[in-house]
Amino acid sequence: MKKFKIFQDFKAFAIKGNMIDMAVGVIIGGAFGKIVSSIVNDLIMPPLGLLIGGVNFKDLKLVLKPEFVKDGEEMAAVTLNYGNFLQNVFDFLIIAFSVFLFIRLITHLINKKKKESATAPTPPPAPTKDQELLIEIRDLLKEMKNQK
Repeated sequence: MKKFKIFQDFKAFAIKGNMIDMAVGVIIGGAFGKIVSSIVNDLIMPPLGLLIGGVNFKDLKLVLKPEFVKDGEEMAAVTLNYGNFLQNVFDFLIIAFSVFLFIRLITHLINKKKKESATAPTPPPAPTKDQELLIEIRDLLKEMKNQK
């Protein structure tokens, strides 16, 4: 019976919308990552590379051991590709800053909506027929008391 309970709980979780919302977020996040990578690679890094002497960041590397021939075969150089790392750091920083701005905007809009709803007083509900009759009786009693 407990095995079926797990499947029922998972089904309720998946149908509730959490899984669907998360899947949509991951898909949109992947597409957004491609856009940001393009912005970084195609718009930001070329001028930055030009400013530092025409260097392409992806080409920056530290050669630990140059190309060599071993047993008649050419072996590739051993390198630390720190330029690729820098490129990924720039991608991350831009994505993180974009997400920060997006969340800040959403939080601002939510808080603004809460403030508007909190400051707008709701008018009191109209009195019911019973209340109207009681008010009339009260007013009549006051008049009678004042006439004495």
